[in-house]
Amino acid sequence: MLRTVLLLFIMLFISEGFLFAQKGTGKRYRIDRYESIYLPLGKISFADKLIEYKVGAPAPIQKYRDSIQCLHEPNYKNYQTPNFISLGCGGSLTVEFTDNGFMNLPGDDLYLFEVGPSKEPAKVEISQNGNDWIYAGKIAGGKSSIDLSKAGIDDETVFYFLRITDLKDLCKSKSAGADIDAIGAINSVIKLTINADVLFDVAKFDLKESAKQSLDSLKTSIEKIDKATILIQGHTDSDGDEVSNMTLSEKRCISVKERLREIFGDESLYEFEIKPYGEDKPRFPNDSEENKQQNRRVEITVLPPKDYYDSLKKT
Repeated sequence: MLRTVLLLFIMLFISEGFLFAQKGTGKRYRIDRYESIYLPLGKISFADKLIEYKVGAPAPIQKYRDSIQCLHEPNYKNYQTPNFISLGCGGSLTVEFTDNGFMNLPGDDLYLFEVGPSKEPAKVEISQNGNDWIYAGKIAGGKSSIDLSKAGIDDETVFYFLRITDLKDLCKSKSAGADIDAIGAINSVIKLTINADVLFDVAKFDLKESAKQSLDSLKTSIEKIDKATILIQGHTDSDGDEVSNMTLSEKRCISVKERLREIFGDESLYEFEIKPYGEDKPRFPNDSEENKQQNRRVEITVLPPKDYYDSLKKT
């Protein structure tokens, strides 16, 4: 009997992707009695601010309209306990991720914890700024993951807003419309941008003494995640020739990487990557000194660790 139980336990671990090391912040969240979903950046991965709740018609009964129940980590217990929000028939919910964003990276990118006894489909849209919306896909209800690549979303933009709209498939229950317990970003990221003029003198790549303090101040934001890939991207304006700008951009990335390694120490679980772009990816046209200053920047993105993506290749 014990041998059978142990065998079933091992099979469950394998089926749920426990073959890769799960040291660090990453956490599994129960979907149902048998399955769970792994979020590489753990509890910060969830939407944490309500922007708008438009209840549909017919509406769910009042006890299922507590809109903040869709925020933070999932806590669904059972259908009788109102720790989720029902959208109502055709209703919508808009939320913001304030301490992280999400991107189109390998594997599924979002997971919506749609709960309750019925599977109720909904449309999902995403936005960088809360004003301009892009279609991201549709959930069928129940186990509801979204792969942004299927909707043609690029793999460079970081999004911070999500809107879910019930598709009016089931409208007669006391919790009419999709029932949402939590909204999580599987491919959650933290993106930090620093003006290059704060870090470096003109055409130089050695960090200013004051720049070290600026990088030190990022420690608290980054340490929310104790295991990650830290991507450092360097950008310049268009002054000077293209080759020189690329070289300068690369050396600046290396300077920032070395400082971050000093800050976190050799024992940290961070891996570092650099991507110099030179003048190739300006934010604004290089037609004024103000715009050029905006284009001279260093972007630091905290990404899920590499072993998470390695695990996807094995499944």
